[in-house]
Amino acid sequence: MIRKIVNIDEEKCNGCGQCAAACHEGAIGIINGKARLIKDDYCDGFGDCLPECPTGALTITEREAADYDREAVEVRMKQKIAAHGGSPAPHVCPGSMAKTIRREAVPAADPAERRESCLAQWPVQIKLVPTKAPFYQGGKLLVAADCTAYAYAAFHEDFMRGRVTIIGCPKLDDVDYTEKLTEIIRDNDIRSLTIVRMEVPCCGGLERAAKTALQNSGKFIPWRVVTVSAEGKLLDD
Repeated sequence: MIRKIVNIDEEKCNGCGQCAAACHEGAIGIINGKARLIKDDYCDGFGDCLPECPTGALTITEREAADYDREAVEVRMKQKIAAHGGSPAPHVCPGSMAKTIRREAVPAADPAERRESCLAQWPVQIKLVPTKAPFYQGGKLLVAADCTAYAYAAFHEDFMRGRVTIIGCPKLDDVDYTEKLTEIIRDNDIRSLTIVRMEVPCCGGLERAAKTALQNSGKFIPWRVVTVSAEGKLLDD
């Protein structure tokens, strides 16, 4: 069948392995210092790997290829985890690697000075929010990875205030948000779009879905992407 699938330009590839780390299906491996597509039916064609390539060696092309086989991917990933003693294998997802973040102790806030929530609507999960609702009308849309509010201390004040907030995690939800986000932007009077993601590769799915949704909606509105580090720093704004 003819379908979308990743294409790797070996001349541009520097063997950094970031694409293999970003691939949720384990379709890419580093072989002899170069990224290789291990098997066609492991690649879903969504392109989570593309934003992580520093040299532009990856593209999505349409060609004759075996259909994506989710069951085969699940078997492969279980085998890789088992081979590493029950821990995620290298290049499965660097965002799941455990680490300790050490911070200086700060005094507890005075209850009288505690800030109020800036959440302006309910629900907030992308999977649960309606595609049309009064709170969207004339609103500024915030599409955020759910971890960002925990990592970045001033998330409410800096991002949620004055915005309609919807959150999700493409890795945990295991769904492509593009279609629903397209409907939300297309069918409502959305004035701007802000995307806040974590630095981990799997958040690329959220960013890509929101950007594609804006493009598919046919609207031209201000938009930006902000990346938050695991230490709670803004990497770009």
